[in-house]
Amino acid sequence: MSLDPSFVGRTYPPTAPYQVGREKIREFATAIGATDRAYHDPAAAQALGHPDVVAPPTFPVIVAGAANQQIFEDPALGVDYSRVVHGDQRFAYTRPVVAGDELVCTSTIEDVTTRGGHGFLTTRTDVSTVAGEPVVAVWTKIVVRGEA
Repeated sequence: MSLDPSFVGRTYPPTAPYQVGREKIREFATAIGATDRAYHDPAAAQALGHPDVVAPPTFPVIVAGAANQQIFEDPALGVDYSRVVHGDQRFAYTRPVVAGDELVCTSTIEDVTTRGGHGFLTTRTDVSTVAGEPVVAVWTKIVVRGEA
């Protein structure tokens, strides 16, 4: 089953709020080997002007991934997740993610193409605070490998 290109432009409902915790930031930073003190120590982050520990730049994949699950699990789109590989990831920040943020994500399908028997799906996830303050836009591209 190939991806349905008529889904381009479709926006999915916002996610429930995600509470960004200090320990989640520390765990993520440790998992990716990010040793900057601002990711681990509130005093170091505050010295840089942040209200609490700041998340590494790739941290929003956690909340964007949850938002994109709505898209990947939409049976009408045609994503066979057993055939998916990660293609690309980009971030455009308005401001850093910090501990204490409550984030909501809204995902939109930006592009659906087929090349060489493989489907390519690009999503844009707009991450904002529950008050509507933009934080970061996250683009994710997945490749759905063809069967031949």
